[in-house]
Amino acid sequence: MVATVTSLQTPDQELQRMQQLFSGQQQAYRQHPLPTAAERIRDLKRLKQALLTYRDELASAVNQDFSCRSKDETDIAEIMTCAQGIDYSVKHLKRWMKPSRRHVSMLFAPSHNHVMYQPLGVIGIMVPWNYPIQLAVLPLATALSAGNRAMIKMSEFTPATNKVLHKMLADVFSEEQVAVVEGEVEVSSAFAELPWDHLIFTGSTAVGKIVMGAAAKNLTPVTLELGGKSPAIIAPGTSMKDAVERICFGKSLNAGQTCIAPDYVLLPAGKEQEFIDTYQQTFARMYPTLRDNSDYTAIVNARQFDRLQSWLRDAEEKGAHITRINPADEDFSGTRKMPLHIIEKGSDDMKVLQEELFGPVLPLVPYQSLDDAIDYVNDRDRPLALYFFSYNKDEQTRILQNTHAGGVSINDTLMHIAQDDMPFGGVGPSGMGHYHGKEGFIALSKAKAVHRKGKFNSGQFIYPPYGNAVQGLIKKLFIR
Repeated sequence: MVATVTSLQTPDQELQRMQQLFSGQQQAYRQHPLPTAAERIRDLKRLKQALLTYRDELASAVNQDFSCRSKDETDIAEIMTCAQGIDYSVKHLKRWMKPSRRHVSMLFAPSHNHVMYQPLGVIGIMVPWNYPIQLAVLPLATALSAGNRAMIKMSEFTPATNKVLHKMLADVFSEEQVAVVEGEVEVSSAFAELPWDHLIFTGSTAVGKIVMGAAAKNLTPVTLELGGKSPAIIAPGTSMKDAVERICFGKSLNAGQTCIAPDYVLLPAGKEQEFIDTYQQTFARMYPTLRDNSDYTAIVNARQFDRLQSWLRDAEEKGAHITRINPADEDFSGTRKMPLHIIEKGSDDMKVLQEELFGPVLPLVPYQSLDDAIDYVNDRDRPLALYFFSYNKDEQTRILQNTHAGGVSINDTLMHIAQDDMPFGGVGPSGMGHYHGKEGFIALSKAKAVHRKGKFNSGQFIYPPYGNAVQGLIKKLFIR
């Protein structure tokens, strides 16, 4: 029996409903703690089919929430990514679930060791506003792959998308298996404090610290997908055309409202104008106009728009030079469309070089040598992503070995997140833990060690009373 979609009435009602859902999922898990591979695959296939059935409705809802969000971007960055991730899990799930045999030392023979992967139970998923479909469905697919039940807390900033996603999931799953809750800060705080078997949070570093503190009250394990300032490094002698084209795509997708968007560019000193000129040409080719162009996404709400504008004013007042990339020289009054702003002559006291930008603002940071660029990255918090542009294998190796980041794309941006067979996750201030693919399955499973012994008990040889026989055994086995 599928669930009916309930509408949010008041915070108190939603809090009460949330607790009831959580208790119901806990009880349902106890009654069926180990779904078979066939059951999990069935659920994943149903989830994918529902996603495709609701594809147009979901894209329309996201467009409504953003005031303008390209349907093609939603297809590429959300629907397609989820569908491919689900297909990959379906293909490999039986192999992931298979218990793995482990070595038994001579001291414990005859016996058998293996590791079994057991569902954790009930998983909490906290979803941000920037990719509300992908960042709800992919963690959900991971939870289902591992045999868990899940509750999804959607962002209050995407009400239209929440409504459609809620309806979509209710068509497929009972609320004892998959449930959606909504609400603002009060509901989010209570959600984080529930005694989950695992909690997945995607959002800012600042909120991630709060979520982790709340989870710690119950010793809830967490996967935190945060963000930070992800650098793009252009090596000396690299084709500016190649680097700019790929940076432009990565920065323009969703108008830069992407946790792994290039946040700033490190480039050889003296190459700033070449970068800007090339960017102008590249951006104009991709987006000849912006105001009425459905391919170019708007800023999600007035709060985020005002934040970005205030940071630009802060930079300008402190001496930055700002270039607006506005190919048709349009007026954006009355909209939340925002052209890209390239920042030169930035300084560390500017917000644009302190905070994750999450929008169409791109500082340029010139360097004298590649070692200087490496030092600049390493002097700051470890980012969620790092992008390096060079066709020189030795330079690529230097960057990979001497910097830390959650993930890396070499001579591209964003694309490492779309690789189904690689983990996605941050490091330090940009997050902890992984999901996607096999690593996600493992993260949301308990790797239970099982030691099985038959009738003959080899352990009897080390039982008390201790004496010469035990000492002889110790010397023979351990003292060489």
